Amino acid sequence: MNKKQILGLIAAGIFPVMALAAGNHDMKGHDMSGMQKEGHSSAIGKPGIPAQVTRTVEVIMDDNMRFTPANINVKAGETIRFFVKNAGKVQHEMVLGELKELKAHAEMMRSMPNMQHDEPNMINLKPGQRGGIVWQFTQAGMVDFACTIPGHMESGMVGKVAVAQ
Repeated sequence: MNKKQILGLIAAGIFPVMALAAGNHDMKGHDMSGMQKEGHSSAIGKPGIPAQVTRTVEVIMDDNMRFTPANINVKAGETIRFFVKNAGKVQHEMVLGELKELKAHAEMMRSMPNMQHDEPNMINLKPGQRGGIVWQFTQAGMVDFACTIPGHMESGMVGKVAVAQ
């Protein structure tokens, strides 16, 4: 059994929420596409089309382990471009998802701290970098976001998107 298979089995056994993506866990990449598939897309929305962006929301991440703003209001159907800046001196990320999935992912990041991401619901930025997420919120409700780098979420680096009808 190779390293990739072992890590996949561990993730599937410990983190059933992430089981759909477990086959792609290794130290160089982490596939979280399962968060947008198999029913999750209806809960948090789906990747947006840049040409259909209805507005841009600027989000700052900092070493106080906070997002500014931490509470964002949107309307169902809106496609938002999150223009994200890491104003800190350490790496941070913004990941959209359901809280239990974000917590499971943060736990997984603790066991694989060098994990890299490249998914439409997240942006990982080094100090001083800027980047973006384009996301369509498809239904009313609450969508969470967090920095799942070890210790950051636990220190309060979380936020919510309130999606109104």
